[in-house]
Amino acid sequence: MKKDKIDSAILIVLIAGIFWSFGALVVRFIEDAQSVPWQYLFFRGFTIFLLINFYLFLKEGKSFIKNYKKIGASGILGGISLGIAMMCFIWSITHTTVAVTLLMLAAMPFMTAILGYIFLKEKVSNTTLTAIIVAAIGIIFMAFNSVEIGTLFGLVIGLLSALGFSFFSVSLRWRKNTPTFTTVAVAGLFCGTFSFFVLIFSDANFFTTFRNSSLSALHGTLVCSGMILYSLGSKHLPAADLTLLSLTEVLGGIFWVWLPIFGINEIPTANTIIGGSIITFALLYYSLNTRRNRRFIGLN
Repeated sequence: MKKDKIDSAILIVLIAGIFWSFGALVVRFIEDAQSVPWQYLFFRGFTIFLLINFYLFLKEGKSFIKNYKKIGASGILGGISLGIAMMCFIWSITHTTVAVTLLMLAAMPFMTAILGYIFLKEKVSNTTLTAIIVAAIGIIFMAFNSVEIGTLFGLVIGLLSALGFSFFSVSLRWRKNTPTFTTVAVAGLFCGTFSFFVLIFSDANFFTTFRNSSLSALHGTLVCSGMILYSLGSKHLPAADLTLLSLTEVLGGIFWVWLPIFGINEIPTANTIIGGSIITFALLYYSLNTRRNRRFIGLN
């Protein structure tokens, strides 16, 4: 019975990663993407906020509102960090290739390990330290290539996005009873509200095209759907396995924008492939060598 639960959890988390992987493809269909990031973030942020709260209402009834009273400083900081990560993701992916952005996010487990050591005094194992060094080599290798093709800005913002996600992860470990889904809702609210004020002060239009607004809502729906599935599967899998399974989002996202049928035809450069392979190797090494760590990080 336990094995069946684990097998089901693996499948559910893989599907969650596939949902998230389509986010990069959705962004690539935005019209004039670099000129409408705040409009896109406005609709995506509030879509996430509304859908998460709707899910919590179905799951817990009206009592889900009590979660906001329990969120505390860790939940607020985690929500803001996640909101910043969401914003940086859009800025990164609209200034560089999907491969560069997603591979920067693949470095998130290592950033989380470093932040956990700094803020939570969590020990960094030799395996983790080795993986961090290997991943850093891959990132540096890709950075040199990014300077040549003018996408260093996107790479750096991608790293900031990964850093925001890492702070979010650390905030959940800071206070174990922090309501995770409510923190995600706060992230959506922060993202939408921040974008609202940027649009107001820059005297910009809230609406661009129906297509862009629809894509932003679709992206928010993919994020929420993946998060819900991830929460169901993560309760039965240790952190190392989840790190390994998270590669679905990275590799899937790169594959969708390359697949000719979607019409994007975005082929990673040789340096990106080599650097990405180094980062992927670091993730595989980290995951396969930390399977003995049965620490579960289920989202509640």
